[in-house]
Amino acid sequence: MSRFQVLSDAQWSLIEGMLPSPTGRKGRPFSDARTMLEGIIYRYRCGIAWRDLPESFGPWQTVWTWHHRMAADGTWDKVLAKLTAAADAAGLVDWSLSVDSTIARAHQHATNTTRTTGAGSNYTNPREEPPDHGIGRSRGGLSTKIHQLVDGNGLPLATLITPGQAGDSPMFLPLMAQLRVGRDVGRPRTRPDAIRGDKANSSRAIRSHLRARGIKAVIPEPDDQKGHRRRRGSRGGRPVGLDTADYKNRNVIERRFCDVKQWRGLATRYDKHAIVYRAAILIQAAIAWTQQLSDTP
Repeated sequence: MSRFQVLSDAQWSLIEGMLPSPTGRKGRPFSDARTMLEGIIYRYRCGIAWRDLPESFGPWQTVWTWHHRMAADGTWDKVLAKLTAAADAAGLVDWSLSVDSTIARAHQHATNTTRTTGAGSNYTNPREEPPDHGIGRSRGGLSTKIHQLVDGNGLPLATLITPGQAGDSPMFLPLMAQLRVGRDVGRPRTRPDAIRGDKANSSRAIRSHLRARGIKAVIPEPDDQKGHRRRRGSRGGRPVGLDTADYKNRNVIERRFCDVKQWRGLATRYDKHAIVYRAAILIQAAIAWTQQLSDTP
């Protein structure tokens, strides 16, 4: 397969009908949709400027416009929804989920725009551009944080973008709100069997939420919370149970982030807009799901 082509014919056939037609609009028509998508993928894999996109993909302005338009209208959210529904129908989704986040440094090209500092990102609707563009100042400088909820095989089910200084615990419930896997009959599935998380996700609110919904919490308790509970005596409640064998399986999300950062344009954020950067992460997630579906006999 060419270095300019990532998607196999089988993978492309799974998403071809979900993408907007390159024609059917006023003005100059787009090129072939597959070429447009491969151009987007190539740009993020290599971490190059849009202007440096090889001529084989057509004018870089056309590729960028196509990418920005699909990011704004939520095309990749719809594609992922259909792919995960198909995977669940085929029994390919492991409902013991893992949650975590990773930091991506923001390049100076991503930060030379007006930002409302401290405004916070729009967690309720990730398709709307937040005032701070999902960029904040953390210990490493200006950065963005990628929050993901993945299944037991490490395949993404929900993705949100926040400024780099945002904590993991406040993003747990917004991530869970994004979890909706469609089914042929009945309502979409929103309740996993278990959630694996690190100590950053150990809070009373999160544990109460999971307990109320009948979801197994595989989350260790930090030492300070243990000490506080012991000091309260009988009022501190029971010790937190932890399935240590199952917790070892949380490494699937760490491997997922390793795959994300194989794309240089995702390991370092060059995009000014959070919705555009998030769309690229969703494209990589869609590729992972198409690989899983195409490998299934």
